[in-house]
Amino acid sequence: MTISSKILQKIVRNEAMASDPQEIYGWRVYLLACSACFGAMSFGWDSSVIGGVIVLPPFIQDFGLGSADSVAVANLSGNIVSTLQAGCFLGALVASPLTDRFGRKWCLIGVSVVILIGVIMQAAALGNLGALYAGRFIAGTGVGAASTINPIYVSENAPRAIRGLLTGLYQLFIVTGGMIAFWINYAVNLHFHGKSMYIFPLAIQALPAALLCICMLLNNESPRWLARQDRWEQAKSVLSRTRNLSPDHPYLQEEFQEIVDQLEEERRLIGDATYWQLLGEMWTTPTNRKRAIICITLMVCQQMTGTNAINTYAPLIFQNLGLTGTSTSLFSTGIYGIVKVTSCICFLLFMADSLGRRRSLLWTSIGQGLVMFYIGLYIRISPPIKGEAVPPAGYFALVCIFLFAAFFQFGWGPACWIYASEIPTARMRSINVALAAATQWLFNFVVAKTVPVMLATVGEHGYGTYLIFGSFCFSMFFFVWFFVPETKGISLEAMDQLFGVPEKEPKVTATETTGEPLDQSSSNQEKRTGQHTQVETVS
Repeated sequence: MTISSKILQKIVRNEAMASDPQEIYGWRVYLLACSACFGAMSFGWDSSVIGGVIVLPPFIQDFGLGSADSVAVANLSGNIVSTLQAGCFLGALVASPLTDRFGRKWCLIGVSVVILIGVIMQAAALGNLGALYAGRFIAGTGVGAASTINPIYVSENAPRAIRGLLTGLYQLFIVTGGMIAFWINYAVNLHFHGKSMYIFPLAIQALPAALLCICMLLNNESPRWLARQDRWEQAKSVLSRTRNLSPDHPYLQEEFQEIVDQLEEERRLIGDATYWQLLGEMWTTPTNRKRAIICITLMVCQQMTGTNAINTYAPLIFQNLGLTGTSTSLFSTGIYGIVKVTSCICFLLFMADSLGRRRSLLWTSIGQGLVMFYIGLYIRISPPIKGEAVPPAGYFALVCIFLFAAFFQFGWGPACWIYASEIPTARMRSINVALAAATQWLFNFVVAKTVPVMLATVGEHGYGTYLIFGSFCFSMFFFVWFFVPETKGISLEAMDQLFGVPEKEPKVTATETTGEPLDQSSSNQEKRTGQHTQVETVS
């Protein structure tokens, strides 16, 4: 038994971990997940670094914007956020047909090139607003596409017992990229001078995209995508390599047989459907519609917690709570990033595949609502007075900002991406994730554009903003309680049964079989031979 297997057995508590062979938890599956997640790091990095760049004096001077508190700077901030998210929205939708046509691996490599082109344009803008906007839009297109492809690729490769942990790495890499960007802004503010103050943080955004490109070249394609292309021998070889098991191992035979059975049933039902036919089936078939609505609603709820309001406007919020000085607010924002990363790691290790996704969403809904209500009521009852010391109640309000970050990463941050990538049926996984990701970008945009207005207009000192987000958090508890099932430890192929699709015929084997994996008339399909053990559904 490897060291990683021993550690996982102590921290992951589900039936799959107890029954599956320990060889499948080798280093390859972790390398694969981390490689793909550099696309997520690009999003966190790009989103966080720009907030510090646009208020730097050299940037304001070169782009002719006037004083740091001018209307031009405020408009530029909103436009840049909108441009990046517009690109992300487009990329998330376009990625679905592309990744189904060209595969997960090569689409991620292509995405990394697109992000690099956008970053180069931003760093080379040097006072040209058009080039800056174009660079942000192009980079956003790549980042949005990665948000669709990354969870699909990881979930299709991950062992079922730790699929939540590995898929949730997407959120961990987002917050890690954001944390690094926060500290880069802080360092640049202290140690850099002249044009390099904004050129360096814009150019260093290329690092995660470059790592995505290099690392994905070392990884294999998704075995489930290969199976859908009728490349059966290659699919089984990749699955064997990823699982670190021989092709004739009973566990590998069982997992491969599940892939075959599900794909055979899908093709029997729908055949060679087009993208638009699949989209239509998603909304007309009750079980598929239910899964799509769950994924989309979870993404709406994720943004309505107010998380990106705090991410984008953290320095302003810290100042509203009584902190003074640019360095102090930037430093506090850096600490906020560390809290997010630490909390996300704790969730992925100890909660995603042990406590489960559903329970995590339930209790963090209450936690987030409580801290948001405290902040709102504090600002309403005893708002901070400029020039006076922060009272004890104010310091606790500051602590509540960090508690909110922890609660979000314990549930609504990573769990939504896990659900979106694992509950759709295989033939609709890319479309489902694309719609969920596009919804996330759309409501990310809505929150980012409305929060400054809310802070200025919804009650004195904007206290109503926090009460609104807190109310959404409490309402999300009831949505999860009534509509969201638990999926920890369940194989991707067993999701149909979880969502009410009856099993067509019993899976009986323990016999020697030889034949075509799918339609007997397909001449391009490979023959498979081997011992098949009985397929047991985890429920």
